[in-house]
Amino acid sequence: MELLGEIVAGRPLYVVAVKEEAQFLDTDLPVLLTGMGKVNAATALATVLGRGPRPSGIVNLGTAGALRPGFMGTHVVGTVLQHDFDGVFLATLTGETYGEPLTLPDGGDVVLATGDSFIADEASRARLAERAALVDMEGYALASVAQLAGVPLRMVKHVSDEAGDGAARTWRESVAECARALADWAAANTPYRS
Repeated sequence: MELLGEIVAGRPLYVVAVKEEAQFLDTDLPVLLTGMGKVNAATALATVLGRGPRPSGIVNLGTAGALRPGFMGTHVVGTVLQHDFDGVFLATLTGETYGEPLTLPDGGDVVLATGDSFIADEASRARLAERAALVDMEGYALASVAQLAGVPLRMVKHVSDEAGDGAARTWRESVAECARALADWAAANTPYRS
């Protein structure tokens, strides 16, 4: 976890998993680098929100794998779910519901599946494509923390790969281009920029 800059009440906070995804952000707004995965994302965001002051909103920028052929570009996520958490089974054990999909304010109709597994095989991709268009490793955790803290979250993902065979190689090759697209989106859509 690394916080670049200082969180100021009334201004947004950028949240990005890794520095490669943030490399072209040109702003005086703070940027939180969480590290990859749900635990790192949740821990980092909860830590900075718990310390205060609280930002006016959170803008999560990051890469995502496309689960459907031809799905490309930059997308504002409307719903995020966990693909590696069996809430249905847990409900049969406990009678409690855990891990329901989360709807994001100001989101579009894109569904993002989050899990700690990097999806790089066709069978997993096909299974997830039945429920979502994109896949990442941090989104649900960030949405959950933001919702519990009462801080609005906007989630923006740029497609880096097709979440199938060769996805890891493709991510490494495309992350700079994705970071440029995310920085362009942020410049055009985030208030309070310098």
